[in-house]
Amino acid sequence: MVKIDEVDIKILRELQDDARKSLKEISEKVGVAEGTVYNRINKMRKIGLIKKFIPVVDYSMLGYDLIAIIGITAEGGYLTEIEKEIAKERNVTAVYDVTGDYDIIVVAKFKDRDSLNAFVKRIAGMDKVLKTYTMLVLNVVKETHLIDL
Repeated sequence: MVKIDEVDIKILRELQDDARKSLKEISEKVGVAEGTVYNRINKMRKIGLIKKFIPVVDYSMLGYDLIAIIGITAEGGYLTEIEKEIAKERNVTAVYDVTGDYDIIVVAKFKDRDSLNAFVKRIAGMDKVLKTYTMLVLNVVKETHLIDL
C-alpha cells in the first residue's frame, strides 16, 4: 500500500477543486512550502495516484445528449479481450468488469440515435458477445469521477 498522509490528501482536495491552481495557491491553503507541494504532486504522479490533469467537460454542450448504459453478457474466457476492444471506442467513458446479471457495463455518450444504434449493433455483433441490454439516461442527477476526500 502506498503511504499517503493528510498533507497529500489536502493537496489532492485542492487539485480536485481546480487542478490549475498554482503551487503557491495550494501551498497557502495547505500550509506547507511550495517545494513540498511540488514534491508531493510529483510523488503522487510517479506512483500512479494522480493519473493526469483533465478538464471536466459538459459534453451535452458539444451535442452529446444521449447517454447509454449497456450491460453485456459474454463468454467468460473472452471478457478482457472484449473490454479492451470496447474501451478503444472514442465515445465510451467507462468500461466496468462487474458481478451480477451482466459481465460488463459500458457507459457511452452519443450525439444522435443513429450513432448509438450503430454502436450497439457493433457491440452485439462482436464475437463472443452473447447479449446486450441498453438503457438510456433520461436525466443526469449527478455525474462526476470525484469523491470527497
